[in-house]
Amino acid sequence: MNYKRRLSLPSTTLFLWGPRQTGKTTLLKATFPDAYRIDLLKTDELIRLKQAPSLLREELALIDAGRIIVIDEIQKVPQLLDEVHYLIQEESRSFVLCGSSARKVRQGHANLLGGRALRFELLGLSSVEIGADFSLEKALNAGALPNHYLQSDHKPFIRSYVTTYLKEEILAESLVRNLPAFSDFLRLAALSDSEIISYSNIARELGVATSTVRDYFSVLEDTLLGAFVPAYTSRPKRRVIHAPKFYFRDIGVVNHLARRGDLLPGSSDYGKAFENWIFHELSVHSRYSDLWYDISYWRLSSGSEVDFILGDAEVALEVKAKKQIRSNDIKNLLEFKKDYPAVKHLIIVSLEDKPRKTDHGILILPFTEFIKMLWSGEFIS
Repeated sequence: MNYKRRLSLPSTTLFLWGPRQTGKTTLLKATFPDAYRIDLLKTDELIRLKQAPSLLREELALIDAGRIIVIDEIQKVPQLLDEVHYLIQEESRSFVLCGSSARKVRQGHANLLGGRALRFELLGLSSVEIGADFSLEKALNAGALPNHYLQSDHKPFIRSYVTTYLKEEILAESLVRNLPAFSDFLRLAALSDSEIISYSNIARELGVATSTVRDYFSVLEDTLLGAFVPAYTSRPKRRVIHAPKFYFRDIGVVNHLARRGDLLPGSSDYGKAFENWIFHELSVHSRYSDLWYDISYWRLSSGSEVDFILGDAEVALEVKAKKQIRSNDIKNLLEFKKDYPAVKHLIIVSLEDKPRKTDHGILILPFTEFIKMLWSGEFIS
């Protein structure tokens, strides 16, 4: 199966971050085929430059000044960023710095180049990148990472992915002290995917401090395995919930960690997976379109909730894994409109076959139609 990434990278100094196995190296090779490459996954390169970062400057003295320099897995040797900074400032060099975690870089107070580098993120495959061959059932079960989605049997690959993440991302980089506790935490976090997180409940079940659980979630954020979705609290007219929700970046990883079997339409797990996938598609569109609009959710203390609010309430979006949307399914959007009458688009993304519009002005869209309209700029631009 062929697919075409939608993320365009300029020929200038930039950071490219993304979860493991999203295809960062493949994209960089395709975008910068003539670049000079330094891969810190190679043990000899890692040891050499870790022991003497200044070797980078000496090595590049023999490389044409106009040639782009790609450094893969930059988080493994943050000290190199001082050399990179010098080479940008004094020799006008251009670098593409690629990695799967900014945590070690940031916590070590490493040089982030003082705004001299653009930031990009590469996520798993979007349905628009897969194109006509896209399968929702495959996406909800295997997830969006290329090496998982493209496999006929994805389960052993996802199991290996999680094991590698624990050994190479967490243990090798010393991101947490207690690996068994963190491993148990991953399962509990997966069970809370797409929900408001109770740090105290998870801490109690793990037998660790609440602060430790907060730090564990920040590890998931920093390694781009997950993301918090904040509550939309702008100009509230009624009492609203302020706590954020948490989503894993890949539903295949969630399925493995939560020990789900094959997801079948109609089940609660299928509905949660469908919501996670829509969050993924929104995240991809926000980044690759370069709009970087906010993605939040809205919930009243009384319980009424809208899954996603895009931008400053330009779009209120509900996600329903149903083949028939009924009047009861639109009530939360109507509650949101009471408080925010200027909202431009009220939408339910569903499994229905054809798009329609209710008397209340709510668009009920098949997921395929929603994705098409999203990328065409009909909702937010």
